[in-house]
Amino acid sequence: MRVPLVLLTGAALTVTVLSGCSGAGQASPTPPPATPTPTYELPPRPVRPSESPVRAAPVTDGDTRFQVIGLQKGLSGFFGSHAEWQAKGQYVIVRILVENPGRTNARFDAKRQRLVAADGTTYGIDKFAQAIKRQPDELPLGAQVRVEMDLWYDIPKEARVSAIRLFGDPPLGVTGGTDGVQVPLP
Repeated sequence: MRVPLVLLTGAALTVTVLSGCSGAGQASPTPPPATPTPTYELPPRPVRPSESPVRAAPVTDGDTRFQVIGLQKGLSGFFGSHAEWQAKGQYVIVRILVENPGRTNARFDAKRQRLVAADGTTYGIDKFAQAIKRQPDELPLGAQVRVEMDLWYDIPKEARVSAIRLFGDPPLGVTGGTDGVQVPLP
C-alpha cells in the first residue's frame, strides 16, 4: 500500500509543479523599448571628377578600421599645387576612411598599404605622387579619430586592379605587424 501512495503523491506533486511553471494567467514582464543609438547627420557629398564611388563595408585590421569609398583608374598624370607629374604607367587613386575606434593612440602608415592587381602582383604607394598631392605617409590616429584620405599608386598601364590590401596598427602590446585585410575593387 505504501508504494501506490508514494506514486500518487509524486504524480500530484509533478502536476502541481508543471502547472505552476506554465505561466498561464501570469503577466510576463515586458522589456522596455530599446532606445536607438543617435547618429550623426552628415550630408552626402558628390563624388569627385573621374572618381567612382565604392560601396564596400568597413573592415578592421589590428586596431584600425578602414572603409574604401572611392576609386580612380587610368590617370596619365596630374597637377599638384606646385608641380605636374606624369605616371610611368597609370595612376590609381583609392580614397579611404581610416579610423581608430579604440581608446589608445594608433598609427597609420600609408607605405604599408598595397594595391593588388588581377594577376596577384602588389604595388606600394607612389611616394612622389603622395607628396605632391599632400597626402601623408604616416599619420598618428588619436582615440576615436577618423580621417579621409587618398592613396596614390603608379602601376603598369596594362595592369588591372582587383583589390587593395589594408594594414592597420597592431593592438597595444603586440609586437610585429598585422596580416592585413583585403577589400575587392570594381
